[in-house]
Amino acid sequence: MGNREALLAGAKQCLTERGWARTTVRDIAFASGVNHAAIGYHFGSRESLLVHALIEAVEELSDAVAERAADGSAEQRWQALIDTFSTHRPLWIAQLEAAVQAEHSPELREHLARAQQEGREGLGGSVPLALLTGLMLQWLVDPDRAPTGAQVADELRRQAAAG
Repeated sequence: MGNREALLAGAKQCLTERGWARTTVRDIAFASGVNHAAIGYHFGSRESLLVHALIEAVEELSDAVAERAADGSAEQRWQALIDTFSTHRPLWIAQLEAAVQAEHSPELREHLARAQQEGREGLGGSVPLALLTGLMLQWLVDPDRAPTGAQVADELRRQAAAG
């Protein structure tokens, strides 16, 4: 594994262990086994590296969910996504932290906007993406009362029938 790949792996590890805001250049260098100066050489900045690491981690998660739910019912597809709120909780939190940081970073905002567009395309529109975001917040804050995949699918059917 080259330095660039090691830095990405170290940054993904730090995102899940420390979160976006608390990950430092030294943390990434330690986790990757690469000198911190290599971050500037390969990515330009800590922020750019974290953006690349977050995108890569989310793509890996999306691929795993798509594979798991490919031939399932609506309930199974929603439940596959919902399950990641527990199994990949630190990654979802890192995404929320990144969204807050985007207020101060045009580069990060651009990357997140592009990722949202890909999410819209992958989920079938803006409404499913908004639903996913709302579900994520519910599961992160109050998992005991957040809806299951079956409840989400049932509610969507009721809303569609009500017209």
